[in-house]
Amino acid sequence: MTQTHTSPERGRAVLGPALELIHTGAAPTRSVLTGALGVTRTTVGAITSELEALRLISVDARPAGGSRGRPSHRLEIDPQGPVVLAAQLHTDGFTLALAGLGGRIGQPLDLPLDPGASPQQVLRAMADEAVRLVEASPRRCVGAGLAAPTPVTEPERVAVISACLGWPTGTPIGELWTQALRDAGLALPDGVAPAVANDANLAALAEHRHGAGRGARHLLYVTSGHQGVGGALVVDGRLHTGSAGLALEIGQLTVDPEGLLCRCGRRGCLDVEAGPPALLAAYGLPPEAPLAEVDAVLAAARSGEAVARAAVEHVAERLGRGIAAVVDILNPDRIVLGPFHSALLAGAPELLPATIAARAHWGRYGCVPLHPAELAAPELAGAAELAWAPVLAEPQLAAV
Repeated sequence: MTQTHTSPERGRAVLGPALELIHTGAAPTRSVLTGALGVTRTTVGAITSELEALRLISVDARPAGGSRGRPSHRLEIDPQGPVVLAAQLHTDGFTLALAGLGGRIGQPLDLPLDPGASPQQVLRAMADEAVRLVEASPRRCVGAGLAAPTPVTEPERVAVISACLGWPTGTPIGELWTQALRDAGLALPDGVAPAVANDANLAALAEHRHGAGRGARHLLYVTSGHQGVGGALVVDGRLHTGSAGLALEIGQLTVDPEGLLCRCGRRGCLDVEAGPPALLAAYGLPPEAPLAEVDAVLAAARSGEAVARAAVEHVAERLGRGIAAVVDILNPDRIVLGPFHSALLAGAPELLPATIAARAHWGRYGCVPLHPAELAAPELAGAAELAWAPVLAEPQLAAV
């Protein structure tokens, strides 16, 4: 019988892929990891030992049951291992949390922002609170990621069309975030820099790795924050961000030429026709009403109130038009909807899929499963994924 050997160089080369498989839950045992990597048991033993020495995982010697042949050791995330800083910027505040591997997000800290603050002041306020959070934890911080409600260019990390934040176009958000954390005293491992990206992109990545998008090859994610509608595409486990990081800005799709006026100057853009303010307007409330009113309208629709149900169906139909156009172009195999759009799906479970089927070129032959997002805070979880990216690529960066 021919024996397969794996060189030490090959073993080191697959250290990152091995950690990512464990991180996403795709390799719960050494046996599964061996098959997924295509290496020998000896090599996997060496890989898991090194990851364990780095305090990234723990190996449970008690065999996992339910499989034939030799029982295999369980692979788990080390509960006392390093963490990363996950940050999310909103239009009126920010959220911070420490996050371990495996999509484990700690208790979030939500704080308001001065509406008149400059980008430098906003990011410095976030950084100061972030360092307090890190210093209060006994676990070492090995990364920092920021989810921003604006398109962010790559590799320049510049915020563009950031009207919802009131920031000028071209704000160097990546540079300012890095400087703010440095000035606040956050020390990261050599070779690891603070990162920033668009919040919808990061939410899609988190849902693909830990939520409703697991197992999808071409995942389309559609979401809405306080304002606007965002989209993202994950292909074979990697974000598709285009040539400059600006792909999938689906909010400017026209879904009703006679519809609401968009801040871009046109009418009927998905941004203004399928977000929370659109639901308020359809219900007869001012679009600038408190967001708590959105929950009240959704609750009224669930209870059967006719006006509320009509408002939900109006916005769901516009959302369906926009998704149908994106489906024709991208041909995804799964669609995951963020929290607000998941509520629209629950309120119009037949109308939304039917609208997509009626508007899409392939009709029902091109139907794509619609799933509500599973993660409680997908944007924050995505910021954690962004922060973990250097260590997932090179686990030795976590060495003390």
